[in-house]
Amino acid sequence: MQFKLLILAFLTTSIFQAQNKEEIRDFFWGKTDSYKTATTIPDKYKNESAVVICKLEDYDYHKFGKSVTFRSAFRKRVKLNDQAAVTTFSEFNYSEKSNPRYGAVVKTMVGIKVIKPNGTENIIDTEKEAVTVDKEKRVAVPNLEIGDIIDFYNYSTETFSSTLEFGFDPEERTLGETYPVLYYKLAFQTENDFFVNFNTYNNGPALKQIPLDKSGERRYEIEATDIPKNDFPRWFLPLVELPCYKFQVYFARSGKFEQRAEAFLPEKESIIKQTVSKEDIFNYYDTKFYPFGDLDDVNDFLKGKTFKSDEEKVTAVYYFMRHQFYTRYIEAFVINEAKIMYPFSLYGYAPIFFNKEEQFINYFMQFLKKNNIAFDIIVATGKENGPIKDVLLQQNIRILLKVNTQSPIYFGIFEPYAVPNQFDSSLEGTKAYALKVSKSKKVSDIEEITLPSLTHKDNLSKVITTLTIAPDFATASANKVSSLYGHNKEFEHDSKIFFYDYVTEDHEMFGTSPVLDLVRNKKDKEKYKKEYAALLEKLKQDKVEKFKKEIEDEYEITVDKHDLTINKTGRFGVNDPLVFTENFNITSNFIKKAGNNYILNIGKFISSQIDIEEKEHDRTNNIYTQFPRTFDYAIELNIPQGYSVSGLDKLNVTIENETGSFTSKAEIKDNKLIIVSTKKYLNSFEPNANWKKMIAFLDAAYQFTQEKVLLKKNQ
Repeated sequence: MQFKLLILAFLTTSIFQAQNKEEIRDFFWGKTDSYKTATTIPDKYKNESAVVICKLEDYDYHKFGKSVTFRSAFRKRVKLNDQAAVTTFSEFNYSEKSNPRYGAVVKTMVGIKVIKPNGTENIIDTEKEAVTVDKEKRVAVPNLEIGDIIDFYNYSTETFSSTLEFGFDPEERTLGETYPVLYYKLAFQTENDFFVNFNTYNNGPALKQIPLDKSGERRYEIEATDIPKNDFPRWFLPLVELPCYKFQVYFARSGKFEQRAEAFLPEKESIIKQTVSKEDIFNYYDTKFYPFGDLDDVNDFLKGKTFKSDEEKVTAVYYFMRHQFYTRYIEAFVINEAKIMYPFSLYGYAPIFFNKEEQFINYFMQFLKKNNIAFDIIVATGKENGPIKDVLLQQNIRILLKVNTQSPIYFGIFEPYAVPNQFDSSLEGTKAYALKVSKSKKVSDIEEITLPSLTHKDNLSKVITTLTIAPDFATASANKVSSLYGHNKEFEHDSKIFFYDYVTEDHEMFGTSPVLDLVRNKKDKEKYKKEYAALLEKLKQDKVEKFKKEIEDEYEITVDKHDLTINKTGRFGVNDPLVFTENFNITSNFIKKAGNNYILNIGKFISSQIDIEEKEHDRTNNIYTQFPRTFDYAIELNIPQGYSVSGLDKLNVTIENETGSFTSKAEIKDNKLIIVSTKKYLNSFEPNANWKKMIAFLDAAYQFTQEKVLLKKNQ
């Protein structure tokens, strides 16, 4: 059977105005539906879990006076070949747009029908059957069986008034999915005042313009057939490897709104912008950033200080700004949100808080300009978006500041844990554009550069765990000290550190006062401080259970009396570690009695490791891990009196190759079992040909977590 999509159904303007479920149903499944009888699949796909017979995406952008309407229509028809597919498609979740534009009216309709092998059709009454769960609509599909075809759609309209410029949500999708797709079509239709950025990548099909009779309206399509499935495995960047498309539609009624648009717009609505050149980047950003701001606070900070180099001066000013314009106000936001009082007036007239990165960049540029320190503005994009030469969407751009001191310093995101020379790992090692800033502090040129990267030595975790078993062997106490460097800090910063762990540190460092100390009325001050102390105590108690659960999940044990102490916040340099200590009691699932002896799963205490399943072993996709990194684990077991340890041979492991390694060495010393293990990811990228080599050290690390020792009672 030849699979032909009925173009007419998507072209008919009257359909766009459909207001009830019958009309919308006919839009997809009416008399002219050419897929109504499409029930067969090629023999080569009969062993696939499911096969997508057709997959359609259709967008429409139109204006009516001051009113704008955006319509999206999706349809998919799927043959179910096994129970896994039946389970997957037995339930549908959907919702209205979660964050519609101000004043927008959003309508969404969903249709589902099941076609049995004998040809009978069952249309689900989705409005009747839908139940609301966690703000989503959920529809169960009854009596779904192997061999069935499920055909479903989602039709959504969003109507709102606008005379200003705005961008619709960008779309970035692969053509394929986890099942083979026999036929795929994307179509979108626009008119004047709607600007389009669109391109396909990785051998995706070319965009075709479909002639229309109505002047000022334009329709575009891409088509593809027989798209293979992809498993979308771990450590994979689909938009980098698979045929995909990226597009955004931007609305602007006049030239002035076009200039304000946060997008790389084409010259005319009738032109599809498919590439963004260095010149486009230059023209867009040459006026976006400029030195701005009152430097009185910085100048006051610098009074009486001397520095060995510009690098030292720039770094010191950065940390000051991080506090002065960010962390200084965190307490106030918390107090305000808790409705303890309105605190911001205590800072005086119009306090400055940087909540956008461009505010920080402009201000920092002003400091650099006044101090005659050269700098560049870096325009980059994350690895997940592909190379900078293929950038199309402005939202995929990341901005860095490069200070051209003797040893260049890069500044990325502005937040409480940010440090110089540590920016988003997705940007490391990528090509980027440097906007060269002249002595007049205007953007004067642009050049391509390669961004630096941290190494596996920089991204380091050191974890020392000491275990002491109780005399009755029913419980054990554990002391765990973690020291994290580089990017390895980032995950735990968000998880382990709360604002109260570092605001006092900043107040003491920069000589500022907690916000409640600024309250003049003594009675009010005491009242607010009491309420704030109660709030902090509640927050601290809440995290106790959180941290306890994390330890239990990590080691698959049961614990009580968990306590965590932040020893160092790690907020002052790549090599400044985040250090925290955890003490907890293990109450079960850690040791088993075997006669007079005990079996201890000692391997689990290097923390959980990746279990590569058998189905993951055959891989065709390249490997993109977040960043190179090293994990050093040390386990110290105090051997119970009257016992000895056997079974050390399996704890001595060495697996090393050019992708990474796992090594472990165990010994008895001073009546302690001491195990030192190291796991390394040497690179952030590996070709798929190296996957087996990665599996070698990953499997070794996982197998180590299963290893046990015998605590043997001495005779």
